[in-house]
Amino acid sequence: MGLSRRGLMKAAGLAGVSAALGAGSRGLLAEPTPSTALPVIGQFAVREYEVCLNNARWHPMSHGAMRAVQAHVDYKARGIWTPPDAASQQQKAVKESFARLIHAVPEEIAYVNSTTAGENLIVAGLGLTGDRVPSGINIVTDALHFEGSLYLYGELKKRGIDVRVVKPKGWRVEFADLEKVIDKKTRLVSLSQVSYINGFEQDVKAVCDLAHAHGAYVYTDIVQAAGCVSVDVRATNVDFCASASYKWLMGDFGLGFLYIRRDLIERMQRTQWSFRQMSSYDYHAFPGDSAGEFPMSYTQRKDAAGLFEVGTYANGVIAALSYSLPWIEALGVANIQAHAQQLTARMKTELPRLGYASITPAESRSSIVAFEVKDGTATAAKLKRRKVDVSLSPGRMRISPSIYNTMADVDALLESLA
Repeated sequence: MGLSRRGLMKAAGLAGVSAALGAGSRGLLAEPTPSTALPVIGQFAVREYEVCLNNARWHPMSHGAMRAVQAHVDYKARGIWTPPDAASQQQKAVKESFARLIHAVPEEIAYVNSTTAGENLIVAGLGLTGDRVPSGINIVTDALHFEGSLYLYGELKKRGIDVRVVKPKGWRVEFADLEKVIDKKTRLVSLSQVSYINGFEQDVKAVCDLAHAHGAYVYTDIVQAAGCVSVDVRATNVDFCASASYKWLMGDFGLGFLYIRRDLIERMQRTQWSFRQMSSYDYHAFPGDSAGEFPMSYTQRKDAAGLFEVGTYANGVIAALSYSLPWIEALGVANIQAHAQQLTARMKTELPRLGYASITPAESRSSIVAFEVKDGTATAAKLKRRKVDVSLSPGRMRISPSIYNTMADVDALLESLA
């Protein structure tokens, strides 16, 4: 039995599953309805230890998600019959929550281990990784895409595929430069909706319109978008996208989501096989079994899970997401984005005055802002003294506030660098 949206919104975490399975069960941990007023200060222990402005790296876990994980551990300790198979019910509910978040349907969503795993499945499913890659095709990406993705396409380039990488100008990828390299031989356009480098946002709808006009598919990495900016697969008509859960979805490592537009499922090559891809099966090998030439007969699922899901997935992370995803839904992504913009707007104004020039396009409305750093060692020392956590790379500083951050956190950042 699935969970209704109202049930998910009313009782976060495992409370919804417990209610769905009946109050007569021994029950999973019931959570009070979490606050939907921003900023949310009391839900995150990280505030007791540091000024964390590094949520694009990996998001701290909330108290509610931690309790949901503990409830899952307690449930596992009791055995799966108290209540019966709650983990499977939770897997279903979390997939439904994520589908709503990106305006998809659950049949278009598959669990994967990570964003990169999802991208690899798409590339393989399009027949771009084997020994019989069609000649004359090309793949288009850009230099603001994720480093692991650039490694993937760099290796495909070594195999002879024409990989076209658009380089940014002024820390943004110009649409006109994409127009120059996408043509009738383009098989795949692979981009990040929000760049992890500096928060640059692609116009996914425009890219999809351009690529589709040439017969190409579009994949977007949404790990720095889902949960903090709008992701609407219907409005953009994107073909594929993937996200891990440990960033803005406030889950943890080891679990993510892969979206494929429903009408494309039958067109993809199946490159991996797993028990999760079957909707039913029957044995024909043991006493009492029906007769059959092969030891087992089976029916494949006709959804995204039936194409892409392989092996088992992290139920502890699913438990955390059973709290976090309904909470994000209740907060509203638009409100989360607006809150972040209040904080990043001040950073964009004040940090250049302190000698840190912005490298985030002015029109960007993601939760990531980045700045040039002339002396990384000195900057790191200043931040460490005030226990301010940001991401420092050679020549760059990336700052990414979330729902628990306040203007006082921005003050601490500015004071530490002044």
